[in-house]
Amino acid sequence: MAEGGIAKVQKERKKITTKTLVTMKQRGEKITALTAYDYLMARYLDEAGIDFILVGDSLGNVIQGNATTLTVTLDEIIYHAKIVKKAVKTALLVVDLPFMSYHVDLRESVRNCGRVMKETGADAVKLEGGERIAEVVKHLVKVGIPVMGHLGLTPQSINIFGTYVTRGTDPKEARMIQRDARILQDAGCFGVVLEKIPASLAKKVTNSLKIPTIGIGAGVNCDGQILVTHDMLGMTEMFHPRFVRKYLNIAEQSKNAFRNYIKDVKHKKFPDRKESY
Repeated sequence: MAEGGIAKVQKERKKITTKTLVTMKQRGEKITALTAYDYLMARYLDEAGIDFILVGDSLGNVIQGNATTLTVTLDEIIYHAKIVKKAVKTALLVVDLPFMSYHVDLRESVRNCGRVMKETGADAVKLEGGERIAEVVKHLVKVGIPVMGHLGLTPQSINIFGTYVTRGTDPKEARMIQRDARILQDAGCFGVVLEKIPASLAKKVTNSLKIPTIGIGAGVNCDGQILVTHDMLGMTEMFHPRFVRKYLNIAEQSKNAFRNYIKDVKHKKFPDRKESY
């Protein structure tokens, strides 16, 4: 599409809200979501027409180079969300609450989520867990903070799981995921991420809820899909889960560009006369 056409589409798009996602589920329209941690990536996603952008605690992995998401702090997630917000005009902006920022007590949980909303201008927060966070969700919704849930493989619980293996493969855990999804809906969540669970289980959960499900490694029957942008662009070479489709290979393309730049500078081919003043 030509640049003018893209601008026209952007102008016609209305701001997406939590209610928009519910309406999309009702009419059978798939929801698209990707992550962003900086201004330019958020701008590209918004201009491309993504439905919602997640400032995920996955920044601990792809931005900070850590093995898990557990080290990400509240101040760090707020910093990145403030930057992303500057670029977002139409997409729904959701922010992850980091590990231990909503686990101590209700008062601290509400205060921390309130900080995220006030300081970043985000549209909603995302919390991991089921029944154990239901009271927190209820309080947040009561004070006006929209909440998205997250079930299945929850990275903040990796030290309990001990592995990134698929969740919900045994009947007991599958029933627990289905139950937790209904609990989150009843508590007031406007949607729930289902991560790395069997596609058949994700379909059952999706069909049982009035709120949308967003899958990541959970099959095609979820109401929407999300990936870490760095993964789908082929920027993360060390991470190859089967649920990630690479739409580019930016890692190799970037290294080739860097090599060409180094060669041109070394051989005095850059800058040339046209690139000089």
